[in-house]
Parts: sequence; structure tokens; C-alpha cells
Amino acid sequence: MTSTTFVPESGAAARTGGLPVPVATVAAGRRRRWPMIVAAVLGAALVTMPLAFGMFSKTPKGAVMLSEFHPFMTTARLDGFQTDIRQIDAAVKENKTSITQQFASAGVTRADLDTRFPSLASLDAQWPTINSDMTDLLNKVQGNLGNYQAIDALPSFRLFPWFFAVPGVLILGSAVVALRRLRLWRPGRWAIAIVGIGLVIAPAAFQMFQRAPDGGRMMSSFKTIETTGSVVKIQDYFATMASGQGDLRLGVVPALEEGGLSGSQVAERFPAVTTLDRNWVRILNDLTPMIGAMSDNVPNYRAIASLPPFPLFPWFFVMPGLLAIGASLLARDRTEQSYNQQQGES
Repeated sequence: MTSTTFVPESGAAARTGGLPVPVATVAAGRRRRWPMIVAAVLGAALVTMPLAFGMFSKTPKGAVMLSEFHPFMTTARLDGFQTDIRQIDAAVKENKTSITQQFASAGVTRADLDTRFPSLASLDAQWPTINSDMTDLLNKVQGNLGNYQAIDALPSFRLFPWFFAVPGVLILGSAVVALRRLRLWRPGRWAIAIVGIGLVIAPAAFQMFQRAPDGGRMMSSFKTIETTGSVVKIQDYFATMASGQGDLRLGVVPALEEGGLSGSQVAERFPAVTTLDRNWVRILNDLTPMIGAMSDNVPNYRAIASLPPFPLFPWFFVMPGLLAIGASLLARDRTEQSYNQQQGES
């Protein structure tokens, strides 16, 4: 059996002609409903935001991109790519100088060599552009190593939609319950405040104010790299390098030996070509997966690039968190506020 507590004929009872009024009615009349309504709207907005931005489909693609880039984003691996390009550069230059001179001494002109080894001639002609573009690409990637490591240190991109949706559901649910069941007003208010505090703390805990701008810089730098046109161009470059090296290894070196040089003499006189021949399989196995990862992740990059800028993401936590805390404070009972004020005065 339940009973209802009544207040005396002061306050609310006095305003009803002396009739006693239940305490619940008095408390309800002294509560600001609008802050709780604001909290409900805020919660609904947090739930809606991942849907509006397409985060449930896009952020998993970002997680895939970061994962597939991971094997290549180390100082040792990136330095190795730079070394690969320098070795190819040295061999191309040696072919155009020392090897051309060696053939010229036997009466073979440069034009004769270009006709006999067309793939190598194509590599020679295109190499200045290839070398410039590949070096620029690797410099950009290496320059963003720290930015990549910063963004990779954040929680998995797959979780980011839930970082908004779950707090949104909690805030919305607490506000709706508090509005419908007044006896749960105070617990609902506290729940909203706790979730709000969590939203404010999360960016600091994950170092998002430092890491998110780093991620934004990486995305900006990769804008000219992770495109279909750029990837196709690099793939064409790689095909040109591979076919040119094939002419060098299978055509030029045997021709030098046919001209009277021994294998040891070729190695001694043309060290850059010899080094490239010896390392070519490793270079091939080194560069091919990187180019493949770039190609495979063009759609994933586009998906992430279509999200709001990375530097804004910490504020997507902090601002709703502050609003939730503010709504919780403004939703305090006026009877509770008066009591606290009286306690402070006494």
C-alpha cells in the first residue's frame, strides 16, 4: 500500500485555496522542463550525426586503409623505397654514359642501341619525369609518417560512429524517461551529466586535439596521391621501369659480354647496373605491394575524405558534452537549489 505525502498550507497548498497538494506535483511544478527537452534533442542529434555523415559505411573503409598502409609506414621501409629509386637512377645514368661509351668504342651508336633495346630507350627518355614524380611521391609519404602514426594511434575508425551513437542514445533515453517519469528526474539528470563529462574527456584521453589535425594534414597531402589518375600513372611508370630493366639485364649485359668483356669486368666497370640486376627481384617485391595498396585504397581514401575535416572531430565530442552538462545543471529542481542555498547560508 502506498501513501502520498502532502505539504502544509504554505507555498503550493496556499495557492490552491488551502487544499493539500502532493509533493510530486509541487516538485514537477518547480522543474524546468526545457533543459531536459534540449538534452533529448541533443541526444537525437548525436544519434543522427553518424547516419547523416554516412559514418557507418565510411569509417570502416578508413580502418581498412590504415591497416593496409601499415606495413609500408615505417622509417626502414620508406628509406628502402628511396634507396630502390636511387639504385634505378644510378643504373639509368650509367647506361646513358659509361655503357653508351663502351658500345661507341666498338662502333655502336646510341641510335643503334635505342633500336636494339626499345624498352630501355623508353625508360631513358621517360626517366627524368619518372624519377621526379616517384621521388616527390615518396617524399610526401615519408613526410607524413608522423601524421600517419598519430591517426593510427587513435581507436579503430570502425568505432567512431558508435562514439556518437551510444552517448546519444543514453542522453536521449535519460531525458525521455525523466520527462515521462518525474520520480526519475534526478537520476536522469545525473546520467546526462555523466555522459556529457565522458564526451568532454574523450578527446583529451585519446589525444585527439593533437592527433586529429595530424590526420587532417595527412589527408590533405594524400589528396594528389590517392587518385585513380595518379595510381594509373605510377603503375605505367612501374611497367616502364620493369621492361627497361629487362632490356638492361637480358640485352645490354649479354651484349657487353659478347663484345669481349667478362662477367667480372662488367661488374667492375658498371657497378650501378650490376647492383640493380642483383637487387631487382627484391625491388620488385618491395615496390609492387606498395603500388597495389595505393590502387586498392583509392575508394577508401575517397570515403574518408568525404567526412568532415579531421580537426573538427574533437569538437564533435566536446561541444555536445558541454551542452549535456549545461542542460543537466539547468534542469535542477528549484526546490533543490533553494535547499542548497539555505545550507550554504547556514
